[in-house]
Amino acid sequence: MDSSSPVNWEALDALVIEFIKSENLIEQSSASPPQSPSSYSSSSYQYRLLILHIRRLLQSGDIDSAIDLLRLHAPSILEDHRLLFRLQKQKFIELLRKGTEEDRVSAIDCLRNALAPCALDAYPEAYEEFKHVLLAFIYDKDDVTSPVVNEWSERRLFELAGLMTSVLRAHLHAYDPVFSMAIRYLISIHKGFCFRQGISSPITDLTERLLLEERDLPATPQEGLFEAPPFNEVDIQALAHAVELTRQGAVDSLKFAKGDLFQAFQNEICRMRLDITMLDELIHEYCVYRGIVNSGGLYTSPVSNQTESESTLSADFLDVRSGSNKLADTDMDSPGTGDVSIQNPEGEGRCGSTVSSHEDCSTSAMHRHKASKILQRNKSRGICDRNKRKRWKGRHDVQSSSSMSEEQQVSEISSSVEVSSDKEDTHEIMLAVKELANKGMAAEVVEEINNIDPTFFDQNYILLFQLKRVEFVKLVNSGDYSRALKVACSHLGPLATRDPNLLKPLKETLLTLLTPNEKFSGESLPFHALSTSLQVAIGRKLGIEEPQLMKIIRATLHTHNEWFKLQMCKDHFEGLLKIDVLKQVDSSLLADTLSKSLTNDVSSNTCSQGTATSSSKPHEDGSSPAQVSSTGEIVSDEASILKVMEFLALPRADAIHLLAQYNGNAETVIQQIFA
Repeated sequence: MDSSSPVNWEALDALVIEFIKSENLIEQSSASPPQSPSSYSSSSYQYRLLILHIRRLLQSGDIDSAIDLLRLHAPSILEDHRLLFRLQKQKFIELLRKGTEEDRVSAIDCLRNALAPCALDAYPEAYEEFKHVLLAFIYDKDDVTSPVVNEWSERRLFELAGLMTSVLRAHLHAYDPVFSMAIRYLISIHKGFCFRQGISSPITDLTERLLLEERDLPATPQEGLFEAPPFNEVDIQALAHAVELTRQGAVDSLKFAKGDLFQAFQNEICRMRLDITMLDELIHEYCVYRGIVNSGGLYTSPVSNQTESESTLSADFLDVRSGSNKLADTDMDSPGTGDVSIQNPEGEGRCGSTVSSHEDCSTSAMHRHKASKILQRNKSRGICDRNKRKRWKGRHDVQSSSSMSEEQQVSEISSSVEVSSDKEDTHEIMLAVKELANKGMAAEVVEEINNIDPTFFDQNYILLFQLKRVEFVKLVNSGDYSRALKVACSHLGPLATRDPNLLKPLKETLLTLLTPNEKFSGESLPFHALSTSLQVAIGRKLGIEEPQLMKIIRATLHTHNEWFKLQMCKDHFEGLLKIDVLKQVDSSLLADTLSKSLTNDVSSNTCSQGTATSSSKPHEDGSSPAQVSSTGEIVSDEASILKVMEFLALPRADAIHLLAQYNGNAETVIQQIFA
């Protein structure tokens, strides 16, 4: 079975571009039009900065400053006495923690004027908690045997910060960019799938460091504030299993979201913590590789160890001007070649081990000459605009920047420039070839690659076959049948003779002689999958490894497919997170042989042999009246499946397999389990 699934890399480009725009990670062009202060992206970015600032204040114990910001920007949050009580209780502890006589007096004032009044009506257990926290006057913070050791724990600060982050995010609708939510979701499913199927994931090192174990505390509804109607059991189970909640946790989440399943899902998925520093580095590496941004600025390989789990956004969110995070759409819509370079984490030399034997690794001048020639020819073809590349800005932390000496900053920048300069030429070659393929200029691609390395297509003959198919179809559509048949006789036929698997796509290609398909004319051909496959192959030939993000997406999309085959239903949330778009690969021209051609080359990047699959296909609506087991037997209706899932707290697949053993009777299954 194929261990990799086709990926729509153009769709991933769009998601990544939306991410770097909304997170203000690239420099704004002076020529870009000003953005409206009321635009969603701008306001969401401002709110995310506000939430991050409040989180950091709470984590540092500065409760008063956090409350002041809440009063200014989200005063209704403080009307919830449950939250206000927790804030005031933590303020009381932090004043005592300081240890001075003045702070002790302030703690008593807090107790009298704020904490005690809140304790009366916050929630039923609040007054008991109030009396309990008074013991902090008696027991020292270093007494590990005291009855208030948990109150003194600094972990309470991080729990409170996480809770307030969850509440503010939902209140302000300041959700993370779609890509950020999608990567959390895909990695979470990937981990669960590999664990349940007993598979060792080849991207474990990346996923374990990127998606952290801890989650922010959930925001919960106030009792009696909103009387929740009976929720659809399909929604409850979908939410519970999508984000690993108990059934009651899913119900509470739906209550808080007032029954909105997708809002509840976003609230829960954003509780998962990402190492933002590492994510930014993965994104940066990908953007440089794909030609979306220039390589200027400091860059650290994402495979290095990371210990910082928070982003380095500036704490002073008020200084960020509205709209500064946006780019002119005309500048970013179609990534092309640019003045880019990238560090290769797995090979620090000028040339990788995959460079053919006739190449001299010291001949950087030859690469520079070839790059210059290709770029000149592309410019004459009107497809190479290096000025559209944006400069990566990243997240800036004033404190971390100021702590580094000027000499250190100059030294690091010089080192980065030296590495970039060393690999710039090979990157220009790779991106120039990719752009030719992206425009469907198959004959030109073959010519340029043969000029770069005449032996390339000997090892990558399937890519040559696909390029010649493109050339053949374009010639047929233009009415030049003679040249089309010459291409078929000279290239397609001999290649199909070499590999019998190519006979079927060859026959399909020849059918265009009978009925030329209009959708294959001009630039509507599905060239993107071919150009990306070509980029990966030619990049490796030049010693440039594909970015780690591509490996993560390829592996997690595969396990997402397999997981929902096992669940025998459609993912309720893949449309919200654009996962369905990432899977939409037009294979009408590019046959399965294209994706298979890279399977052996990238098999180490995805779950390998032993992956369990189901022959059943997910239903379109996810709630069909009957389900089909892997043996093809109809086992039960949807109501029975949901009943077993609810009563036994089982995943969908397990519930279906149990029902299959008892002729689809939910009552019998439940009775047997509890007997």
